[in-house]
Amino acid sequence: MRDTFSETLVAATLSNPDVYLLTGDHGYALFDELRKKSPDRYLNAGIAEQNMVGVAAGMAKAGLIPVVYGLAAFVPIRVLEQIKLDICHENLRVILIGDGAGVVYSKLGVSHQSFEDMSALRGVPNIRIMSPCDKQEMKLCMEDALNYKGPTYIRMGKCDVGNIHTKKLTGVPGMHQLVEGKPGAPIILATGSMVKAAQDLIAGEFKDYGLYSVSMIKPFNEAALVKAVAGTPLVITMEEHSVYGGLGGAVAEITSTFSPKKVLRLGIEDKFSDKCGTWDYLMHEHGLDLKGLKAKIQKFGNNA
Repeated sequence: MRDTFSETLVAATLSNPDVYLLTGDHGYALFDELRKKSPDRYLNAGIAEQNMVGVAAGMAKAGLIPVVYGLAAFVPIRVLEQIKLDICHENLRVILIGDGAGVVYSKLGVSHQSFEDMSALRGVPNIRIMSPCDKQEMKLCMEDALNYKGPTYIRMGKCDVGNIHTKKLTGVPGMHQLVEGKPGAPIILATGSMVKAAQDLIAGEFKDYGLYSVSMIKPFNEAALVKAVAGTPLVITMEEHSVYGGLGGAVAEITSTFSPKKVLRLGIEDKFSDKCGTWDYLMHEHGLDLKGLKAKIQKFGNNA
């Protein structure tokens, strides 16, 4: 997914002289090809993320298309006020990339983990939020963001969990059906790294369930969601993000308004990571490994 992001960005700089990358002193190897082919479009703003967002806003006002890259703990979390006032209030054409979202930077501790980025941005007017699960969704999201006239945030989580889509995606980011499921069976809506986990669950004892990958969190395609869940009594959301205000929050809000359903939100509960370790370890700690996900679904079913 990261390579696809880089390749799409390089292609954009070669075809459009207005596209620039700004980075907060991160991603050197990721941008080797960009520095080689479009060296004048690479700007290292240093460890000054707030200033970087302000610079990007100024560039957008001048008619350029800045792509702002940083770790999700810094972009958007550290620079939330600047995103709100410098970019979103003016509805400027800026693409924000939050890499390592969720608990990807597990060994670096809570300061570098970000599982509140989507909920922090959902309440800010004008900005769109995307959360691709693999290279096909990343390409779709990047191409859409480069053509959009306002602000977009693209969340990059764990990038090496495997490809989900076998064919190139067309259209726009949104809800992508992966498994139809049996009539009346629960439907799983997953995003980012959790789409792979959802696939693994369905390959096992939950084989009757339907599955959608959701690459666009805001604005959510409400009509598509209502149609997709019309025949099921239970919707399960899965995300490497807080259960508050992310995919699960959006789905619960929409279904409660237009198509009341039981919604089981699977994500990171109201707690920080207790210990440092590998990504796999922290997914287990937060109950987002396969064993933990199965237990939560079964417990919910028993108590329903």
